[in-house]
Order: sequence, then C-alpha cells, then structure tokens
Amino acid sequence: MELNIIEETPKKIIMEIKGESHTLCNALKNELWGNSHVKIATYTIKHPLVGIPTFILETDGEVKPRKALIDASEKLKKDVEKFRAQFKKEI
Repeated sequence: MELNIIEETPKKIIMEIKGESHTLCNALKNELWGNSHVKIATYTIKHPLVGIPTFILETDGEVKPRKALIDASEKLKKDVEKFRAQFKKEI
C-alpha cells in the first residue's frame, strides 16, 4: 500500500491509496462514519479493475482528518484481531 496525499487542509484530506481496493476503503469509510466529527467519508475508483482509490475525508474541524484516520485504522485493527482470535478458537 502506498498513500499519496493530493490535498490537505485542517478540515479535509484527499488521498490516493495505491495497492488497495473496495475492501479496505469500504471498511475505513464505514468506521469513519461512526465518528461524530466526520462530515464526509467516501472514496471513488475510476476504473474497477485498474483504478487507484481516491479517499476523501472531511471533518468539522474539532478533530483533524489525520487523527480521525488513525483512530479509525486502530479500531479496524482491533476488530480484525478480535475476529482472528475468535476464528482460531472455533477451528
């Protein structure tokens, strides 16, 4: 995965996420929607087979976009670890 910041302001970040697809982008978007300070969390992929996701995040300014992304990423990581542990227990 490679991140390329296209635009960044105190309330907004637009970035490309090279090497990723709908899987990560949807999970990240859904996690961000749970943050009350997030106004916009979405992404676009211009071509479904070869496109690079462009992720757009805008906050109300109380929380910086980078902080919101870090928090959402850490929550996703914990959820995946919890799932993995439960799955191993079931095997």
